[in-house]
Amino acid sequence: MVEELVAAGVALVSAGAVYTMAAARVVKQYERGVVFRLGRLRPEVRGPGFTMIVPGVDKLRKVNMQIVTMPVPAQEGITRDNVTVRVDAVVYFRVTGPAEAVVRVEDYRFAVSQMAQTSLRSIIGKSELDDLLSDREKLNQGLELMIDSPAVEWGVTIDRVEIKDVSLPETMKRSMARQAEADRERRARVINADAELQASKKLAEAAKEMSEQPAALQLRLLQTVVAVAAEKNSTLVLPFPVELLRFLERAQQGQQVVQQPVAPVVQEAVAPVVQEPVGRSVQEPVVPVVQQPVQEQLLSPPSRLDVVSGGADSGQD
Repeated sequence: MVEELVAAGVALVSAGAVYTMAAARVVKQYERGVVFRLGRLRPEVRGPGFTMIVPGVDKLRKVNMQIVTMPVPAQEGITRDNVTVRVDAVVYFRVTGPAEAVVRVEDYRFAVSQMAQTSLRSIIGKSELDDLLSDREKLNQGLELMIDSPAVEWGVTIDRVEIKDVSLPETMKRSMARQAEADRERRARVINADAELQASKKLAEAAKEMSEQPAALQLRLLQTVVAVAAEKNSTLVLPFPVELLRFLERAQQGQQVVQQPVAPVVQEAVAPVVQEPVGRSVQEPVVPVVQQPVQEQLLSPPSRLDVVSGGADSGQD
């Protein structure tokens, strides 16, 4: 009798152990358990820790509540400005409703992936190339809204969507490179022209100051010579100051002024008196001026013409 009771107890304990092992479940911290009893969804969701189900009657399905990182395959499309591009992205989502994620959609991961690809192609067709390259934050927000709208009914929340890369054709890359190079060259020329304008204004002011003080030009020249002479590996070509040339020219003109007046003055003063026909200059005035009054006093009026004519003949002889 005792042996039968012991055997029954052992059998009961063994059955209880087998039942416990079959009914015991452990739900991890980042998981939630959804229980189906005879195919019907139980309203309560099992939290993390140890839980029990009815073996053969209940079925526990665990749902991961962690944030899932899902890459979106590269999608090829044509932008609004007719440029063919390939864009890939990444989606960050998590399950907020375990029961809805299990009941309302067969595979919520596959559903989110397909929705992300469709939304990405739609975004490509609605956007321009410049928006895809520069204004990605706005596109990410639009893409997130497009994916999140149907995913809410599945018990899934889209946390973030990021466009990873935009692949362009080689011809478009070369065109954009030429455009960027031309734009940079334009800005460089504008900056250079602005610098030349400012430098010209400063040089004009410096020239105005130096014109008032000519010695300043010489001092600036000496400063330039000192700056260039500091380098031992260069040949210095020193320009000859124009002011020094002018000084030498004025000195030479002064010497000519001192030497030239001596000879011309003596020659011009002596030659007209000595070398010029003195007899003509002396005799011609003397005969008409001196002899005519004497003859006019001695001779009578009727013979005045004869005396004058004879005096003129004698003067010519």
